[in-house]
Amino acid sequence: MTEKKNIAIMGAGLVGSLLSLYLAKRGHKVDLYERRPDLRKNVVDGGRSINLALSDRGWRALKSIGIEEEMRKVAVPMHGRMMHDEQGNLTFQPYGKEGQSIYSVSRSGLNAALMNISEPNPNITYHFSRQATDVDLRTNEIRLRNLETGNNETIQPDLLFGADGAYSVVRGAMQKTERYNYEQSYLEYGYKELSIPPTADGSWAIEKNALHIWPRGNYMMIALPNIDGSFTCTLFFPYEGERSFTTIKSEEGLMNFFNEVFPDAVPLMPDLAKEYFTNPVGSLVTIKCFPWSYQGKSLLIGDACHAVVPFYGQGMNAGFEDITVLDQMLDSFDGDDWQELFEAFEKQRKPNADAIAELAVLNFIEMRDKVADPRFLLRKKIESKISEQYPDRWITLYSMVTFSDLPYSYALETGRQQDEIMKKVMKHIKGIEDYNKPQVQKLLEKQLVKKEKLKKYAAAEV
Repeated sequence: MTEKKNIAIMGAGLVGSLLSLYLAKRGHKVDLYERRPDLRKNVVDGGRSINLALSDRGWRALKSIGIEEEMRKVAVPMHGRMMHDEQGNLTFQPYGKEGQSIYSVSRSGLNAALMNISEPNPNITYHFSRQATDVDLRTNEIRLRNLETGNNETIQPDLLFGADGAYSVVRGAMQKTERYNYEQSYLEYGYKELSIPPTADGSWAIEKNALHIWPRGNYMMIALPNIDGSFTCTLFFPYEGERSFTTIKSEEGLMNFFNEVFPDAVPLMPDLAKEYFTNPVGSLVTIKCFPWSYQGKSLLIGDACHAVVPFYGQGMNAGFEDITVLDQMLDSFDGDDWQELFEAFEKQRKPNADAIAELAVLNFIEMRDKVADPRFLLRKKIESKISEQYPDRWITLYSMVTFSDLPYSYALETGRQQDEIMKKVMKHIKGIEDYNKPQVQKLLEKQLVKKEKLKKYAAAEV
């Protein structure tokens, strides 16, 4: 039996709270330390939310710990994208096959629900308003400042998990060690939270079961439903430029811009000006680093080691999948060599973390620029037909990422192969009716055979 450990998790967000349940299930004593006050009692990070899209990888992690049904109470299914053009016309694009949906969840709502489930566990203790001021990785001593009392305290757990997000203090300590690789990059876009309130009777003002997108090339707005009838909207906008956060400074300028670019949204957003000028601009960062662990004493997980931009809706899902993978490794962990375990975990997850980071940026370009392009929409319809005709040989990239547990790295590479095939096929297609033409079918079959040969060759190389 593995020796039971005293474990400290820095960060009581989504990943930290779920991780505590998994570790406590194995008999470990878990303490979570969170810089912010208890979000169930205080409004935390107001005006900085991007609603989360919970998909198969995330649900798998929740189901494995037995809390899936409880979490569904705070989630709204979204069956596809609802596109809004500049004239207010709507176009619906299903996400996957019938019955496949992603789920909109409020970050704070889901976090509170996870806390309410985990906190009664006698092996789990939350410590709020604790800011880590120093982390000694060699001894696992962490100095904490109690932000409510001003007092300092020191803890020394057996194991330390850094689940403290993109600006992780634990990772900051690792960055000071030798031969540590770290990279961060920001998009030239920021985001601002806005909202669409419920109607007078408490219902949703626009289609409830969809992720709404207003794509406008150089910028876009999205809206995700909440269980209370409201929508959390997010404006993705350049920091600088002719139309940007820098140039829109007055209420008149804001309303002129929105009435021109998002006219159908304006009547739905009575607090637009107040929210725009009150809520802060959030940044969009990708973080890559390696290693994720230090001498078998500490391990980074979730955004702390692989923060991604939100455009594939996989940040939370990837963090939850980290926990699933680690838990599966613990099933066969029969010793006390945590260093070996942590190193195996980081080597398995690193390529997939890098892949979803790349996919997220690519999907931003797709959502912003392509989803309103008729040629792009035709291509998506052709891809769906190929998937129906060859279900064992063609899974769309979106489905691989969102509705499967295939590794992100596999999805990225397979997606590249399928992109090359689609470029060849689309040269022969002007309309959906062209798909069944013999020359198109012959070309497609030839390309699929080639793809299968590449797949077998890659497997043999591995």
